[in-house]
Amino acid sequence: MATPVTPDEANERIRRFMAERAGRPLWAEEQAEYEQLLDDWSAAVHVHAVTPA
Repeated sequence: MATPVTPDEANERIRRFMAERAGRPLWAEEQAEYEQLLDDWSAAVHVHAVTPA
């Protein structure tokens, strides 16, 4: 399981990942990694939405 991150941190990881691959389609293993990053972002958003500040 990935270390919990904030939605902003997860979003930055996605941006960095995609910027490194700009201009070309993702390879199969990259697509799987991208989908995991999206799952991590979704989980971070959920945790921060339901956790009182």
